[in-house]
Amino acid sequence: MQKGSVNKVVLVGHLGADPESRFTPSGVAVTTFNMATNESWKNSEGEYEDKTEWHRIVLFGKAAETANEYMKKGQLVYIEGRIRTRSWEDKDGMKRYTTEVLGDRFTMLGRKNENQSAAPTDASGDDDLPF
Repeated sequence: MQKGSVNKVVLVGHLGADPESRFTPSGVAVTTFNMATNESWKNSEGEYEDKTEWHRIVLFGKAAETANEYMKKGQLVYIEGRIRTRSWEDKDGMKRYTTEVLGDRFTMLGRKNENQSAAPTDASGDDDLPF
């Protein structure tokens, strides 16, 4: 790391859609999703204005697998990571750029969805053991 240099992002926002997951050729899970953050302020007329900013989030490995399994559209999520801009050439030979947040860690916030049970379920079927 270069002296005096920090690349750190902290976001709290809502997922715009369910995460999408794939695997690299070497078998590493990659999950991507868009996340919205909102800002509100009072304008000079005293009325509130809102602005929504969209962020592309990329997770790798176990975090990617967990996010794909448990995160859903609309869920409130805390993300820590770093910004990365990458480039590529499209099919017409034009150079394209995208800026993403590479997530290092995340926490799902807010209430549980109605379809999630409050207690973990035991799929072993050993619920009648005497001990």
